[in-house]
Amino acid sequence: MRSVTIKSVADMAGVSVATASRVLSGHPSTSEVARTAVHEAASTLGFRPNAQARSLRKTSTQTIGLVLPDVRNPFFADLAHAVEQRARDFKYLTLFGNANEDTEQQDRYFDIMLTQRVDGLIAAPQGDLADLQAVLDSGVPTVFVDRVIPDTTVPSVTPDNATGIQEAVRHLTGLGHRRIGYIAGPQSTSTGRERLAAFQSALAETNADDDGALIFFGDFQSASGAAGARRLLELPQPPTALLAADSLMSIGAVGVCNERGVAIGKDIAFVAYDDIEAFSLINPALTVIAHDVNAMGSLAVDLLTQVIAGETPESVILPSRLIVRGSTPSLPGGTAS
Repeated sequence: MRSVTIKSVADMAGVSVATASRVLSGHPSTSEVARTAVHEAASTLGFRPNAQARSLRKTSTQTIGLVLPDVRNPFFADLAHAVEQRARDFKYLTLFGNANEDTEQQDRYFDIMLTQRVDGLIAAPQGDLADLQAVLDSGVPTVFVDRVIPDTTVPSVTPDNATGIQEAVRHLTGLGHRRIGYIAGPQSTSTGRERLAAFQSALAETNADDDGALIFFGDFQSASGAAGARRLLELPQPPTALLAADSLMSIGAVGVCNERGVAIGKDIAFVAYDDIEAFSLINPALTVIAHDVNAMGSLAVDLLTQVIAGETPESVILPSRLIVRGSTPSLPGGTAS
């Protein structure tokens, strides 16, 4: 009698051989409909997976997946380097995916990494719970880094998004600035929401102008930082200080100031988020909100290895702080701080 092959099972189930193989090997990257169809076909045909094949799926691939929002962002480039170097200490190879601040592209990388049977995932997620449900349902050990998704129990390593922003607002108002323009990140991300909330809360504790026109919503990319700077500088009462909620938007905003002959550190004060190397090299050097990106990447790997080992580590929040440089001058009546 001719033996039943996996192709026979796939044909009866109406799926590809690859999908049938993933279902029968217990891989989580399959739909419930496919799993039901394949298992029913295998039962009907009397198909029995090869014992050697069953053992292969239990073997570690010694790879982890890393999905980050935008490889062009120097902060995320530094984070990727930190993750990769720490992963090497545990003999893991890192597979990298650039989501480009797009949930569909993010999902594509998640799917590929699950198909590649990574031992675990580290991600700076975007979107909501529905966008991450397939990953969470897969059972693959996962750690969030920099950003989180509400209503999940995934351990994470994130910055303290409030303290640095609050220090920046107090610093600027102490220097006499009352109209502070804020270029916010997308509210679809935890970092965008938390930093905006911190900015608004800090304003409420000062005598700064809370004019809603002083807030521009960007998308954590350079072009939106440029658009925000243009919009804010064209206001009938333009701000005397700008605060951008991430490094790429800061770069875009600085470019617009330069194009328009608005001298940072003289005509306008400027605070950037993330202490990337370039910000300390320009003249004047930018005042920044900093946190330890190397610690963030290293700790994310440490947490992931604990999850892989079956442990349930606690999430970590890293401190942020304001580093004052030459880009934040005092207005008449203000005091240097």
